[in-house]
Amino acid sequence: MTPPPHDPGTPQDPGTPHAPGVRSDDPGAAPPLTGLRVLDLATLFAGPIAAMMLGDFGAEVIKVEHPAKPDPSRGHGPAKNGVGLWWKLLGRNKRTVTLDLSKPGGRATLLRLAATADVIVENFRPGTLERWELGWPELSAVNPRLVLARVTGFGQFGPYASRPGFGTLAEAMSGFAAITGEPDAPPTLPPFGLADSIAGLATAYAVLTALAARERTGTGQIVDMAIIEPILTVLGPQPLWYDQLGYVQPRTGNRTQNNAPRNTYRTSDGTWVAVSTSAQSVAERVLRLVGRPELIDEPWFATGAQRAAHADVLDEAVGGWIARHTRTEVMAAFEKAEAAIAPIQDVRDVVADPQYQALGTLTTLYDPELGRLRMQNVLFRLSATPGAIRWAGRPHGADTDTVLTELGLTPKELAALRAEGAL
Repeated sequence: MTPPPHDPGTPQDPGTPHAPGVRSDDPGAAPPLTGLRVLDLATLFAGPIAAMMLGDFGAEVIKVEHPAKPDPSRGHGPAKNGVGLWWKLLGRNKRTVTLDLSKPGGRATLLRLAATADVIVENFRPGTLERWELGWPELSAVNPRLVLARVTGFGQFGPYASRPGFGTLAEAMSGFAAITGEPDAPPTLPPFGLADSIAGLATAYAVLTALAARERTGTGQIVDMAIIEPILTVLGPQPLWYDQLGYVQPRTGNRTQNNAPRNTYRTSDGTWVAVSTSAQSVAERVLRLVGRPELIDEPWFATGAQRAAHADVLDEAVGGWIARHTRTEVMAAFEKAEAAIAPIQDVRDVVADPQYQALGTLTTLYDPELGRLRMQNVLFRLSATPGAIRWAGRPHGADTDTVLTELGLTPKELAALRAEGAL
């Protein structure tokens, strides 16, 4: 394993802690993945998210991009001063180098990097690395301990394997869109990379699982991650229901067939709140709170499924009461009654939310290009070896010479690679 890299960016503003309660008693404690080297060859979201997660907890991540065609996420969404903000999040804790893997020099350099790495994350269409003679036989030959995470829309084999694959297709194919939206409205796709994000988390988990196996076997292996699969897993027991009962879950809007009241409701001051009554005791508290205790004595109130069958009655009772009170009044009353409720928040509310502030869910760091940045913190808190955001996404190719010089390339070799167009 390689030593952790020199931090090429300005460290986080020391006046802004990552989160209360996550720091180790030993301020010099190394993050848990320190010494792990990851090559991120992937673009857009699922693969780069996995690499980001590993980098957040100490892995040295080297982002490899094409010299002329950088990761498209650099241009996705809003930008400031010509700098893409999405990349600042997705590229955090990564050093950036450029290599054209289709060039002989780029191929040779990638193999030299692979010999020093623990993990490679890639999302080319199946067969692309093989066409460049950078497939598993070549990579494992230079490094038998390597873990190669291959993230594609449909996996490495099967009738769809060669198709272009994006998260949107996974959201459609998996059954997610079919159950999302109102019953009499079209299926609904999420306005963000849901399937990609779930696949990114799953890939990070898969990589760590493969690394744990390597501790026993001494050898690496291939991770085959199809974006269409993790989202199907988190959708729950739909295949089991269909297999055993022939049941196909319908679209139910904000309602669920498992309990009620469960919906979004508008307050008197025009804001929205969400109510959940997954527990019977909570459902009873809500109905007492809104002045309809007689509904609790109805025979159908005894189970969540039966309550769901009478959702119109319950929504009228709960929604009518909420509509007569401000959000502040509603939140206070529900909290006093120990009933489950949350405000419908946009990002402005999230930034100001006291619970997120207490958890340190958002953190502030300094970026040489844009100054102070606020973004999501590392995903979870560890009491002894916490993760950290060391820097935000770096400029395209900013660390090429440094990383390749560390690898042992001479100025003459770097010049030859540039003349070939490999850098």
